[in-house]
Amino acid sequence: MKLSRLFGRTTRETPADAESVSHQLLVKAGMICQGAAGVYSYLPLGWRVLRRIEQVVREEMDRAGGQELLMPTLQPFELWEASGRYVSFGESLFTLTDRKEHRLVLGPTHEEVITDLARRYVQSYRDMPLMPYQIQTKFRDEPRPRGGLLRVREFIMKDMYSFDVDEDGLDATYQTMAHAYAAVYHRLGLPAVMVEADSGAIGGKASHEFMVLTPTGEDIVVHCESCGYASNLEKARSNKELKSGGASSNKEMRALTEVATPESRTIEEVAAFLGMPTHDTLKAVFYVADDSLVVAVIRGDLEVNEVKLQRALKCSALRLADEEEAAAAGIVPGFGSPIGLSSVRIVADDSVPSMRNLVAGANKGGFHLLNANYGRDFTAESVADIALAREGDTCPLCDGTLQSERGIEVGHIFKLGTFLSDRLNAAFLDERGVSRPPVMGCYGIGIGRLLAAIVEYAHDDKGIIWPIQVAPYQVHICTLNPDKGDVEIVADNLYQSLLSRGLEVILDDRPASPGVKFNDADLIGVPLRVTVSPRTLAGGSVEAKWRNEKDPILIPVDEAAAAVVGMVHQALTAEGCANG
Repeated sequence: MKLSRLFGRTTRETPADAESVSHQLLVKAGMICQGAAGVYSYLPLGWRVLRRIEQVVREEMDRAGGQELLMPTLQPFELWEASGRYVSFGESLFTLTDRKEHRLVLGPTHEEVITDLARRYVQSYRDMPLMPYQIQTKFRDEPRPRGGLLRVREFIMKDMYSFDVDEDGLDATYQTMAHAYAAVYHRLGLPAVMVEADSGAIGGKASHEFMVLTPTGEDIVVHCESCGYASNLEKARSNKELKSGGASSNKEMRALTEVATPESRTIEEVAAFLGMPTHDTLKAVFYVADDSLVVAVIRGDLEVNEVKLQRALKCSALRLADEEEAAAAGIVPGFGSPIGLSSVRIVADDSVPSMRNLVAGANKGGFHLLNANYGRDFTAESVADIALAREGDTCPLCDGTLQSERGIEVGHIFKLGTFLSDRLNAAFLDERGVSRPPVMGCYGIGIGRLLAAIVEYAHDDKGIIWPIQVAPYQVHICTLNPDKGDVEIVADNLYQSLLSRGLEVILDDRPASPGVKFNDADLIGVPLRVTVSPRTLAGGSVEAKWRNEKDPILIPVDEAAAAVVGMVHQALTAEGCANG
């Protein structure tokens, strides 16, 4: 490819709405172009990178035993009604109605479709284990698309689904896929870590995310260096046991007593006014869950994790209640508690029941209650871990201290179990001739998100630094002052020679200044740059420089083609990615 003929162009201007590094660099490098909020075109350079990433993913899925297929983007809404997941996906689900008034879904994922296919074709235990997958466009109506390719409404995803005869089979398949994912990230040069994760709208029994730790990440990973525990913030746990002091289960319940707390509304203000630690207080946070008022109750020194709370409530929508909604239930902002409330759902964090004699709001302006106790003064519809784990907390698995780092999710795997196969009537006959539902798993990688993650991880102040196995081209030839001497002839001969030897080369043949060409080469990020100029040719050489190294080397002109081919093949082999 000659750069003068390339569709798309580089730019020096940073897009005003580009918050993430990858968004900025991919637009500036002429690789993507936004068409609408959360909707992007991949220009030729970006599309080449995306296809290479797809191929790496495809090879590892095939190696793990996957079978590639292609399912329709348009899905019957009846499948989503049968699964019940149209409720959990909520407004993120794109729907439309055809001319016959038949309701359809633009697929955000394909569990329903693949389960319907399994119902038709998986008849016996001999048909499993089975791991079909596809690489296909998905649609989700994200409320706040952001970060360029990191949070979009239309995206390309690799989604694999597994069918096993029992839980042991699912466990084995799950481990196989975890290893396959690790191989993908290794080949892409991404140091991804596997962490516990929330299953979200996908559902299922357990799930793990793969995170690339980088300061520019949009997610938070909580981990312990002592034992290796790792989780995303939505799922992270901590040891909430108090090491010393404070209310405890071995204290007798004292009488509930009202006390004036003028101008003391926050937990910190109340604790300071009464001269006690915050962990001896009871925090009540009021929410609306699917149009019902809910109070989340937690120890005063902890914060509510809204993702955990939503899972505990099994609701599809959750938001903080406003003052009017709280007042209608008899709640006074700053002085609220679950005590004395009627017709309000209560969820308590598991830190609460064992505590004694806590300070709680009196649901009366300017007053709190001393000696509030779970079981005597209030109870909860459910007790669950709804606390936000924080850096500095004690690890849930050992005595280590939790740390937090930013990361980018580059993959998510789920143990679905049988809830979808049960609801969609997929069944097989086991060895005894008994009909049973297959045990399912699902495994997703957002291809565009993976592309963005590579840029977030591998860049400098000049531009992108692509790993050679996914770079748009392997070699970038720059001609300086091509109208002088034999520069244009030598560059074109080298270009043709490298192409004939199987390399992928882009030639910058534009009548631009050396500064513009070098800046564009660094921005685009092709791994190996070869410069042909009057100065180097005067010495009988061309200049070669790796994008991630500082110093160039000189290569004799008559040895240039062979030398460049050798350098590229060596780089591919060194990363274990040579493909023949």
